[in-house]
Amino acid sequence: MINDLPIYVYATFFAAIVFVLIMFYYASNRNIKVVIGFVLWGVLHSVLAISGFYENTKTIPPRLMMVVFPIVPITFTSIFLYKMKDWLRSLKLKQLMYLHAVRIPVELTLFWLFTANYVPEIITFEGRNFDIIAGITAPLVALVAFRNEKWNKPLLWGWHIMSIILLANVVIHALLSTPTILQQIAYEQPNRAILQFPFLLLPGIIVPLVLISNIAGFVILNRKK
Repeated sequence: MINDLPIYVYATFFAAIVFVLIMFYYASNRNIKVVIGFVLWGVLHSVLAISGFYENTKTIPPRLMMVVFPIVPITFTSIFLYKMKDWLRSLKLKQLMYLHAVRIPVELTLFWLFTANYVPEIITFEGRNFDIIAGITAPLVALVAFRNEKWNKPLLWGWHIMSIILLANVVIHALLSTPTILQQIAYEQPNRAILQFPFLLLPGIIVPLVLISNIAGFVILNRKK
């Protein structure tokens, strides 16, 4: 745990985690089992992070990969699995859209971590990370797209395409700036915060839930007449 950060950084980040879990709970028709699963996943990796497990960055493959696997591959392959597609279709798209607002406190947290020299500028909104746009526009798009009984599908499709591109952009830059064998950028100020508790929960809980929400959006829109 990083001890020299202001308390509001931790408060904002923990609030983001609570928010994304609550929103996914309602979006998943109050499926508490899924939420508990993510909480337990986060607890497991939090214990490992507190023990310093992820600070050993010389391993092959990088230990950080344990955080995002197998959740990310399962999310992408779920669109080809009948039962998983049915589950994704059962999610409530309007609530999923509001869930994306979590990207605002996440971007603020990353900016504060940059000013404290724990992440590079490149993964903040002052660098190449424009993910805050998705966070700001998500609730606005939801208000417009679901205003009538008939959804504004072109608007929702366009937003989801933009959203997944912005998410991929920041994830790639974050991985390439983390001090592991995969690092290619930001050597002068690498992404060190992601290796420590609680910020390891960004790829551990928040990013997977945002990704699932995005993928579910595509599945739902593709089915919705």
